[in-house]
Amino acid sequence: MMQKKYCKGSSSKRDSIALTAVALQDHILHNLQLQNLSLADTFKSNARSKKNLYKPVNKETIKAVVDTGLRKTSKHQQKNEDPEKEYVLDPYPQPLTLAQKLGLVEPPAMPLTMEEWEHVKQRSVKQGDSVQPCAICREEFALQPQVLLSCSHVFHKACLRAFERFAGKKTCPMCRKIQYQTRVIHDGARLFKIKCAIRIQAFWRGHIVRKWYKNLRKTVPPKDAKLRKKFFEEKFTEICQRLLNSYDTRIDELFSEIDSAVAESQNVFQQLDKKLVPLIIDEVEWEKIQMQAFRQDIVDCPICIMPLIHPTHLQDGIPQDSYQPCSRQTVLLSCSHMFHSSCVQAFEEFSLGERPICPLCRSCYQKKILN
Repeated sequence: MMQKKYCKGSSSKRDSIALTAVALQDHILHNLQLQNLSLADTFKSNARSKKNLYKPVNKETIKAVVDTGLRKTSKHQQKNEDPEKEYVLDPYPQPLTLAQKLGLVEPPAMPLTMEEWEHVKQRSVKQGDSVQPCAICREEFALQPQVLLSCSHVFHKACLRAFERFAGKKTCPMCRKIQYQTRVIHDGARLFKIKCAIRIQAFWRGHIVRKWYKNLRKTVPPKDAKLRKKFFEEKFTEICQRLLNSYDTRIDELFSEIDSAVAESQNVFQQLDKKLVPLIIDEVEWEKIQMQAFRQDIVDCPICIMPLIHPTHLQDGIPQDSYQPCSRQTVLLSCSHMFHSSCVQAFEEFSLGERPICPLCRSCYQKKILN
């Protein structure tokens, strides 16, 4: 009887030791995330996989699938969601391993509540993790997805995933905490947007200030002598350019307008002369005109610049033989100007108007030959 009891106790101890070993092995494999390893026979698993690979397929059972687009409703639902909404990547705890159920290994921590996540986030904000670059890639978070760990460290979502794949286990790159929890946050994107808005405002304000300063430089002269001289030179050239642009440089049209205006004014003066000049001048008026001409003391003909012969020289006792051109007759005009008769006739032949005008005062006249 004693031998049977001893055999039963020894067998129970062996079973408990074997169960403990299997539980610890399963826990280690679970922690290392070795998915290719299993407790079953490797040859059987490989054979099963090979059977599944080379299993023949009946083509008659294959049916064509038509994509109508009716099932693609998840994308529209995602668009309606808030892009800055924070959520936990692993909200449900992982199932306990056999070792954790038997109490051989401590079970993982329970999922954090919203209050605990807020406390972790405040601690991360105080540390300034979102302001600093990512600890893995050493780049700014910008608008890329960002994750917050339960140990209050912040990384890029893609960087953390690559680190876990490279390390083969789930540990924090900074504090090496095992089996952490992750939460997607958008603090880095929010700070990056604020930074971009500040940069845009700074550039716009700089543009406004530079534009205002340029306008100020155009109106207020500088104090430096060289710059002041350059400022006034530019102002002077600008004024000159404005004056040149304001002037009409069509000279031919200007001359044609002047000619037409002169012709019209001549017509007006001729009409006035016709009205003012009497038709017949009597002897008394001719004597007055002659006395006025003698007072002017006209000696030479204004046309040919040759001496004239009139009765004043004879009265003064000047001999008539001293004047060679005695064959020319002197003509007195009604405007009290005197010319040679031949000079006046030649001038009248070259005149274009209906009535001849005086070569000096440009008025219509009547003429009288002086004896």
